[in-house]
Amino acid sequence: MHVDLPEKRYYSIGEVATAFAVKTSLIRFWENEFTILKPKKNKKGNRLFTASDIQNLKLIYHLVKEKGFTLDGARKKMKENPEGIKDKHEIISNLENIKQELINIKNQLS
Repeated sequence: MHVDLPEKRYYSIGEVATAFAVKTSLIRFWENEFTILKPKKNKKGNRLFTASDIQNLKLIYHLVKEKGFTLDGARKKMKENPEGIKDKHEIISNLENIKQELINIKNQLS
């Protein structure tokens, strides 16, 4: 999944939900279900997601939405081999970024 977010230190839950094309309630739900997600909260209680949180959300999204894992299955998969899953997901993400750049170049040449 290619997530189009600008380079920032923190992202609001609305920005994250829009980037993943999901509702904010799902992001909050995943925060409660997966201990790997720990967004910072400001004085008002608004969630502020870092780039690391975005990477973790990409991994959760990939397992749950794209691969069809249940929440329990995704948690187990992440606990079994967390580095292996992150490495594979990072490789897939890099390949998707390369593909998107090639598509952009192709469109510019047309």
